[in-house]
This record gives sequence, structure tokens and C-alpha cells, in this order.
Amino acid sequence: MRDTIPEPALSTQLLEWYDRHARDLPWRVAPADRKAGVAPDPYRVWLSEVMLQQTTVAAVRDYFHRFTSRWPTVQALAAAEDADVMGEWAGLGYYARARNLLKCARAVAAEHGGTFPEDHDALLSLPGIGPYTAAAISAIAFDAPEVVMDGNVERVMARMFDIHTPLPDAKPDLKARAAELTPQDRPGDYAQAVMDLGATICSPKSPACGICPWRDPCQARAAGTAPELPKKAPKKAKPVRQGVAYLAQRADGALLLERRPDSGLLGGMLGWPGSPWAEAPAIDRPPFAADWQSLPGEVRHTFTHFHLILTLRTAPLPDGPAPEGLLIVERHDFRPSDLPTVMRKAYDLWRGGSV
Repeated sequence: MRDTIPEPALSTQLLEWYDRHARDLPWRVAPADRKAGVAPDPYRVWLSEVMLQQTTVAAVRDYFHRFTSRWPTVQALAAAEDADVMGEWAGLGYYARARNLLKCARAVAAEHGGTFPEDHDALLSLPGIGPYTAAAISAIAFDAPEVVMDGNVERVMARMFDIHTPLPDAKPDLKARAAELTPQDRPGDYAQAVMDLGATICSPKSPACGICPWRDPCQARAAGTAPELPKKAPKKAKPVRQGVAYLAQRADGALLLERRPDSGLLGGMLGWPGSPWAEAPAIDRPPFAADWQSLPGEVRHTFTHFHLILTLRTAPLPDGPAPEGLLIVERHDFRPSDLPTVMRKAYDLWRGGSV
């Protein structure tokens, strides 16, 4: 392929396509505006990239608008209350991201004067910023020729070069190929162009090869293998864990909740008291003595590494202080939307909604 179309021509082709077809995203500076001198806000670039990890653009839009309306700068986010940020994050999943979001914002505010550093190594030293996020900020916010590798880019590279090595073993080769194509001119727009190409044309199923700007040089299209790439190693079956959640409400509507530890799954989030989640059936150890009644049905939820089945028990919450380690939330202070998805499913089942 490189004998017929040199890499600079490939990047030029893609940038011309991007100038016409770039997606309109709330965190993005449009290519025409960027050419006119409008610089991307590193805070918005960073926030969007953290939110987009393991999540779709459609799911992130509303969260991004709410976050940037409530905390328009990294300094504002750094000064936010942990519980407020975790509440706004509820439903996006992968809650370690929200904890690292606060840690990173506070590090930028305290150690860098409220400005994200342009240096790539300095970005990597910030909490929660790994190689992908550092590359994305460097390229998109600071126009550095870093290689930004997400699932869309991996798919485009696997098809462009007809690479059949299954993921994740193919990652080094795919990144090397992507680095060969990354231009020195407009690398930030180019990085977003490859991601847009994967998201809109070189899609996982039924790629629209007929309208692709890289149709002719694409080796997988020529070989007829594009729909089957990238190949992936077989996934291991996820184990099933079980647990019990205890839902209690006082006569005046106050609810018994817990704030989960900062470390671990759903760290820092509100939730219902419950048993550990294990592959063996949970031992019934309610948070206080009462006539606990089992609710019909069960909550099913899938995390990255396991499936969870929760059974629910409910009882009236007596007057008095909360049991040790738990908290009582007044009815007017409780928002189901502040709960992570699995805990909100439990609330919906308790209240007769669908799970």
C-alpha cells in the first residue's frame, strides 16, 4: 500500500474528509474554528475522554453538559464536594473514574496552577491519566503528534493493513501502524478524524466501504475481510456472584443507606447495606434486628468481570440513630439518580418499577 499512496497523502485525504464530515460534539472545536485559531480547552478534552472510557458518545453527552454547567473549570471541579460529583456521575459506571477525576482536578489545581500541563510525561504523572488519556489530551488539546488508540482506531488500522492477529495481542502492531500514519501537521484533528472514521463509516458491523475516504488503499476491503476485523481472542465466561441488599425506610420516609468505601467496586457511591458479593449464596446478616421480608424477584446486573444477582429484603426503619457505619438520608434529600445503576435497580424493584 505504501508503494502506491504515501502516508502523508493518506493523512491529507482523511483530514479533507474530516473538514467536511466532523461530528458535532460538545467538547470538540470544529476543524474550521480550529483553523481560525480557536484552541480546545484541555479541561473539556480531559473530562470528555475520562467520561468516554467504556461508554458511548450518546450516553456521555448529557453528563458532559451537566458537569460543565455545574463545574465549568478544573478549579471549580477541584473545589467540589466528593458526594456531589459522585452523585452527578451516577449511572455512567466504572466509578473509579469519578474518584480519579476529583484527584486529578485537585492535582492540577494544586500543583499546576489550575492549568493542564502540555508536557506528555507531566500529564502521565496526574492521577487517573494513563497512556491513552495522556495521548488524547496531548494531541487534541495541544496538537502534539501523539498516537491516540481507542477501539475505533484499532478497528480502522486492523482493516487498513488487513491484520488478523487477535486483540489484545495485535495492539502493539496496530499502534505502530497508526504511528506511521500520524502527521506532523494538524495531528489533533487527525486523531479525531480517525476516531470519527471508525465511529461513523468503518463501523464494527457492515462498514460503509463505498463512501470511505480510505476505500482504495484499505487492504481488508480489497481482500474482502473487513467485516471480520479486528479479530478478538475468545472471552472467558464471567462468574456469577450473589448477594443480599437490605432496604429500610422510616415512617417519615427517611432511608437507610451506606457510603461505600473509596476503594473497590462502586467506591465512594451511595448504596443499600448488604452482604458481600460472592459465588456462594450470601449469609443473611441484616444491618439491624427486624422482621425482614424478602421481596419477589431479583436484581441482575453485569460488571466488567462478573454477573451479579441480588435478592432484596425490606423492613421498617425504627426511630433513632443509624446503625454503626450507615447513614440515614431524609426523604427530601434522597435522589434515586444519585445511586449507581445496580442500586437504582434495587430501588426500582422495591418500588414496583421495572428492573
